[in-house]
Amino acid sequence: MTYKRKKYHHGDTHLKKRWRVRNRKKDLDEIDGDLKEEKAEKLLNQDVDLDLPGAAQHYCLHCARYFIDDKALQEHFKTKVHKKRLKALELEPYTIEESERAAGFGNFKLPNKRKIVTQSTLLDKDGDVVISEDTPSSKKKKTEENAS
Repeated sequence: MTYKRKKYHHGDTHLKKRWRVRNRKKDLDEIDGDLKEEKAEKLLNQDVDLDLPGAAQHYCLHCARYFIDDKALQEHFKTKVHKKRLKALELEPYTIEESERAAGFGNFKLPNKRKIVTQSTLLDKDGDVVISEDTPSSKKKKTEENAS
């Protein structure tokens, strides 16, 4: 004998909203603000906070997530979730000027693509934020210096 599935919460929108808002992460424009050099250094070198996973010592800038240890963070860099987030951060965030251009006030301009490198290349052995020497712009500068 089969039982009827009861749909008691069909019209309860407040219950749906609770589940939708519960696991909300940072938006891409908020993460873009975190990627600025001074804020990134502050986020990567946080004080010990025992309420956060890993005492807030292992943080992924691009995904805005804390990890329990460095191994978990390094494994996270290889996941599809992290790679998709890097791909989404390549486009510059939507600005007010861009919305005005879309409304007809000014000329349309395509959004610029940026080169986003993963966080492991931004850190040195001490955990300090540095610009990697293997970025395409630094290679281009080196070849220009060698040519002159």
